[in-house]
Amino acid sequence: MNPIKTLKTVGYLEGASFLILLFIAMPLKYFLDQPMAVSIVGALHGLLFVLYILAILYVYNVKKWPIMRAFLALLSSVLPFGPFIFDRKFLKD
Repeated sequence: MNPIKTLKTVGYLEGASFLILLFIAMPLKYFLDQPMAVSIVGALHGLLFVLYILAILYVYNVKKWPIMRAFLALLSSVLPFGPFIFDRKFLKD
């Protein structure tokens, strides 16, 4: 499988899960007293976060990325909309 496509796919899923966690699940928990949404989405996001980090390391090794690009990819994983911005600016097939 193409490492860049893998990173793009996992990045999209991780970024989407982070936004769902921040803008849907957390408001449900804190404003409507519905903590189950954070439990479910949080666990899914945690799994996708780990997969995203592994995908970054995979691309770093296979494509011989500069350390700064790998660092920016890692940084993007903790910022809302980060994986989408990183994808647009740095990932090309």
